[in-house]
Amino acid sequence: QVQLVESGGGLVQPGGSPRLSCAASRIIGSFNNMDMAWYRQAPGKQREFVAGVTSTRRTNYAGSVKGRFTIFRDNAQNTVYLQMNSLKPEDTAVYYCKGIDYPNDYWGQGTQVTVSS
Repeated sequence: QVQLVESGGGLVQPGGSPRLSCAASRIIGSFNNMDMAWYRQAPGKQREFVAGVTSTRRTNYAGSVKGRFTIFRDNAQNTVYLQMNSLKPEDTAVYYCKGIDYPNDYWGQGTQVTVSS
């Protein structure tokens, strides 16, 4: 089954601009046909949608990150990215990659992003 592996998290200072990556492998069909998304889960909170990009590269964002985060994909590398700018302490969370290959969806193991000075 599809495997998603996130990377790029860590400790970041407020205002920082890290980039998360999510590499897909063991794809049955084609990565090009998959919708991809990033979610996050802060301590004590439910997992929430952050950003998504469809197979046709249409994007959408949660209101809390719109204008600060950018999601984009590189189909040649089977990878989706999340460029995060102007990070705030409230962005601290485990960030998860989700791949949707209808009717199935797949999750990565998550990468921790901690925003702190």
